[in-house]
Amino acid sequence: MRGPAIILVEPQLGENIGMVARAMANFGLSELRLVNPRDGWPSEKARAAASRADHVIDATTVFDDLTSTVADLNFVFATTARERDGFKPVRGPVEAGRALRARVGEGQRTGILFGRERFGLYNDEVGLADEIVTFPVDPGFSSLNIAQAVLLMSYEWMKSGLVDETATNFSGPELAPATKEQLHSLFGYLEGALEARGYFRPEEKKPKMVDNLRAVLTRAGFAEPELKVLRGIISSLDRFSPAMPRGDGSPGDDPRRLPASPRNQPTDKES
Repeated sequence: MRGPAIILVEPQLGENIGMVARAMANFGLSELRLVNPRDGWPSEKARAAASRADHVIDATTVFDDLTSTVADLNFVFATTARERDGFKPVRGPVEAGRALRARVGEGQRTGILFGRERFGLYNDEVGLADEIVTFPVDPGFSSLNIAQAVLLMSYEWMKSGLVDETATNFSGPELAPATKEQLHSLFGYLEGALEARGYFRPEEKKPKMVDNLRAVLTRAGFAEPELKVLRGIISSLDRFSPAMPRGDGSPGDDPRRLPASPRNQPTDKES
């Protein structure tokens, strides 16, 4: 589906035009029209800033005046951050994107006007448009970079064509939730490791400490693979220490961590 034409009125910097082309390409728009670009056209600075959106740059057309630029269009939006005199309807970007999608679906040619970097559009230029689109920006700082403004409208154009507006191009892995048996097994393992290290002190506070520990671990809603990662971490901490890192032998042979059992201690006769 052919999208709306993006029209830049007297853009100043080639770099800004290139960033506009890049924003358009990100969201499936390809028709860029320029009205009296200050530094002329074509522009190598624009091509460099477009980051390989060459198909937009190559197809860009240049006009001497805005009237001829919009002559073949059936419907035009003008973007502005300022309230204007007149009787034109004003829409937000979401509603404007959907309106453009509907008109293009009916076979109409559409466009969106963007003004100069420094001060936007003149009133008579806004007057050539059918409706106004404005962005919900902070009134105290309402000026948008021209590429940012084009990016916002290009995004709304693409989003309006999605079957599901919340859909994404990719998603995270689907993980099966852990069973309560797996979760309780982790609790038991962790509590045993903490008990061996004297974590639960004083003893009379142990029940409350266990409750808090379980509350923390149940809040996240772990999946089975995540419990395996946690159990592996706890197991590693349980078996090895900085004093005896992995590779130094069996942790069970470390006299600094595990005291020998009475039956393995030497007798008086042996000593």
